[in-house]
Amino acid sequence: MIFIAVKFTVHSAERDNWLPAVEDFTLATRNEPGNLFFEWSYSVENPYQFVLLEAFASPEAGEAHVKSEHFAAAMDRMADLVAEAPEIINVEVPGEGWSRMTELAPRGSR
Repeated sequence: MIFIAVKFTVHSAERDNWLPAVEDFTLATRNEPGNLFFEWSYSVENPYQFVLLEAFASPEAGEAHVKSEHFAAAMDRMADLVAEAPEIINVEVPGEGWSRMTELAPRGSR
């Protein structure tokens, strides 16, 4: 599995525009055959930073994603919204998605 984490810091005036601006990109990527997940969050420490966690089933699926029309369109749109070059971690890891954390389990129902 290819696992990717990206931090996008946006211009302060664009914070509320970010998720609507990337919605088409998000939906198109989630529909790619090799996409395992594509999830947006935001930083609790920096209100202008969004964090993307994504994974692809194989290097080939990741390459197809980067070569897609929706990826190119998103990069073009994002260039107007970001305040700096995004930070990225891109690694190949074993597995096919999220696993359960074994060190923590709920004590009971609430």
